[in-house]
Amino acid sequence: SFQVLLKSDTPTGDVLLDETLRHIKATEPAETVQTWIELLTGETWNPFKLQYQLRNVRERVAKALVEKGILTTEKQNFLLFDMTTHPVSNATEKQRLVRRLQESVLERWVKEPQRMERRTLALLVLAHSSDVLENVFTSLADDKYDLAMNRTKDLLDMDPEVEAAKARGTEMIWAVLAAFNK
Repeated sequence: SFQVLLKSDTPTGDVLLDETLRHIKATEPAETVQTWIELLTGETWNPFKLQYQLRNVRERVAKALVEKGILTTEKQNFLLFDMTTHPVSNATEKQRLVRRLQESVLERWVKEPQRMERRTLALLVLAHSSDVLENVFTSLADDKYDLAMNRTKDLLDMDPEVEAAKARGTEMIWAVLAAFNK
């Protein structure tokens, strides 16, 4: 299991990230990535760790993305109640990310994750962990869809501990994948 070790507590300027850094710095002994995911998403039930749990994470992240112009805020009616939703405000940017992922597994496929661009690897892992990876490939022709899904399946089925040891700078990406695959 991967443990999170703080290399630097220099503030980032992002409120949530800086709050997270303070929590990680204050934690002894070091916690695992799995534990931090539970704490930082506000989904832990461990009463001894509640002081490290971030509050209203989804709302705070959504608000920050609205302020950056990435999302908008709308009220939608679901039968008996109204619910605030945050649709993407810029479909072009979303399409750019979808194209980037499609091209990474079709035209620029390198077979070896340590040779992949880190942001692309992180996007693939996050799309998989968020259950939206299939949506990324739905616009492809059937043969390309199958190829893209098979390649990403091969990538995501790799042993995170082995892959993390091969490429410096991707340890956290593989640790997140390992945590979500449990």
